Amino acid sequence: MNTRASILLTAVLVLLVAAPLSAAQAPAKVPTLGYLVQFSGSAGPKSRNMVAFLQGLSDLGYVEGKNIAIEYRYTEGKNDRLPALAAELVALKVDVIVTETGTGAGAAQGASRTIPIVMENSNDAVGQGIIASLDHPGGNVTGLTALSSAVDGKRLQLLAQVVPNLTHVGVLWAGGSNPVFDREWAETRTAAGPLNVQVHSLEARDPAGFPEAFAEATRQRVQAILQFDVNTYGSVAAALQLADLAIKNHLPMMFQSTGFVLRGGLIAYGPDGADLARRAASYVDRILKGANPADLAVGTPDKFVLTVNLNTAKTLGLTIPQSVLSQAEIVGGD
Repeated sequence: MNTRASILLTAVLVLLVAAPLSAAQAPAKVPTLGYLVQFSGSAGPKSRNMVAFLQGLSDLGYVEGKNIAIEYRYTEGKNDRLPALAAELVALKVDVIVTETGTGAGAAQGASRTIPIVMENSNDAVGQGIIASLDHPGGNVTGLTALSSAVDGKRLQLLAQVVPNLTHVGVLWAGGSNPVFDREWAETRTAAGPLNVQVHSLEARDPAGFPEAFAEATRQRVQAILQFDVNTYGSVAAALQLADLAIKNHLPMMFQSTGFVLRGGLIAYGPDGADLARRAASYVDRILKGANPADLAVGTPDKFVLTVNLNTAKTLGLTIPQSVLSQAEIVGGD
């Protein structure tokens, strides 16, 4: 073999050996999540639910900025921004979109029918046409639902324990425009019977209707208010407005979500949103490992949380019974 042929053969062998080594050393693609946020602002601290979701990812071995990237988009309390923000995430070609609510999932699905979408918390994804059923979602959306028949009667029972001689309760909701809230209305009326409580409908399609709803509460002589429809009223500004109106009208108010109590509301009982958000991380993990969202059954709540604001109770002149406090995650001073 002449010198030139020997050199050529050596070069070929080096290339053959180096090629697999180079391929093995190539960094793996870091998956990117799009996180569509409604209930915490970009300039403020992370919400309780966001912290829980990120912790869920961490527990599964994902470290933001190392083996997973997250693109955040915030509505800043303006849900009409959801479609545009969802479209931005789709344009970035993220691997999975995570939404705080079913409403957010609907906006994301409107932007893409192929990118997997995981809901941290939804009310009626079936009724909204986002999924085919809880057991078999059938499309590109899966995740968690807050639907539970265990809560509506319980909220009224707790309110009756907190407010002495309760006989008239107003129900603040967006009206009969959603099957979920129709069901909650029916179940609350059923629960009211054994408690000898009359319930009165106080409709507000959006936060602009809150003052008139409270004026109607005064006309109906209600002694306390139950709130439905956490997504319609879920912005920070709406929560603060409701807490303020309840105190000004001296009306104890039962909410669906801890977030309202953290912003001055009296009491809340419902599925633990932070637990649902934490569990959403496992859906992301399975999808990134190849699972089809169409085949991942939507999870239901298995943890519920009662939250009481003792500062608000004091302002309203209420003494929260020990039977309630013993069940509660207490927020505020004593």
